[in-house]
Amino acid sequence: MRIERARGTRDFLPEEMKKRRIMEERMREIAERWGYEEIRTPTFELAELFTLKSGEAILEEMYEFKDKGGRHLALRPELTAPVIRMYVNELKMAPKPTKVYYFGNCFRYEEPQRARYREFWQFGAEIIGSDRPEAQAEIIALAFYCLKSLGIKAELHVGHVGLIRERLRAANVGNDETNRVMRLIDKGERESVIEFLNGIGAKKELIDALICLVDLKGRDALKEARERNIVGSDSDALKELEMLLEILDYYGVQFTLNLGIARGLDYYTGMVFEIYEVGGRLGAQNQICGGGSYQLAALFGGDDTPSTGFAFGFDRLAEIFLPETMHPESMKVVVIPIRGDRDVMKESVKIASKLREFFPTYIDVMSRSLSAQLSYAAAIHASFAVLVGKNEIKEGKVTLRNLNTGEQEKMSVEECVERIKAF
Repeated sequence: MRIERARGTRDFLPEEMKKRRIMEERMREIAERWGYEEIRTPTFELAELFTLKSGEAILEEMYEFKDKGGRHLALRPELTAPVIRMYVNELKMAPKPTKVYYFGNCFRYEEPQRARYREFWQFGAEIIGSDRPEAQAEIIALAFYCLKSLGIKAELHVGHVGLIRERLRAANVGNDETNRVMRLIDKGERESVIEFLNGIGAKKELIDALICLVDLKGRDALKEARERNIVGSDSDALKELEMLLEILDYYGVQFTLNLGIARGLDYYTGMVFEIYEVGGRLGAQNQICGGGSYQLAALFGGDDTPSTGFAFGFDRLAEIFLPETMHPESMKVVVIPIRGDRDVMKESVKIASKLREFFPTYIDVMSRSLSAQLSYAAAIHASFAVLVGKNEIKEGKVTLRNLNTGEQEKMSVEECVERIKAF
């Protein structure tokens, strides 16, 4: 009986894994050069960790279950909450700021579609202990340079939820109503925002100013907001955002100022940003990264700790990471024992072990003929074959054959290594 894979999951074949490993290694390298250290959290957590952060409604999107001890558990739907839970439990005494990065699989029970699966991967980073403009700028720049290392062209949008929250607070809109408005703005439901504010008795001046604010985009957005008296010059959010944008310029990061980014989760407190793929290869689902400043530690039993972070949708990056941006394929070498006694195999294994210090090296494990081994070498696109027979053993040499040109020559193993290196 043939058993299919579970819906919303994928099998990754060698070529796809090679591409994904290259991406992962480049992103890890950037993060570590910037002073971030890798962490890893459990694949499943207490379900309460996610309902505390996102509300009971998230259970509908999660793989959640009771274990044999009756504990309510869930496969992690994202990685920010587990990272902050780890911080509260294990790292709260670490020097501040605590800078970490992570890479792992997550699970959501959603309708599968292109670049959106039930099992998916996230690559992210957090600065825990600071949400100052310097930390915000560093996190955005780190995400920017991760993309640059992959050769992916994208558009970065930066905003600040504090501007919207200040506007609503000044009009005496309560916290619950403010959070509702933020979620509607995040979904792009302008008419629903107007309808909701009218429903709670908000003044027309507030509604008009708010809609105008979230429509502002571009380098002159803040200037226009001031000129229209939508944002006061004494706004703390405005001052923070202006400093952030100045530091981003120091980093050489190209961005679009977009005051309509809301990131409709209640715990976002300041800067927010989103990154979109440019080129249309992902269609309507073109967001590849999101992040911002937030406070979650207190919710999980820790101190009220400001944090700033981001997460990439790694699978969407893999969809648009083009083969031509990959490193050249590693040189493949095949060691071919020419049929003989055990001495030939013994020497072939020793030679393969030596070559593996430098190159991906294969050796026959099926006791095939010389021609069959050469056919296999061609099938896996090997560049060189190292032939080992009784004559080679007597002379203390091997026969190196260039599989592209057919040329071959006897030489020592050391000379063989240098010749392949030079090629």
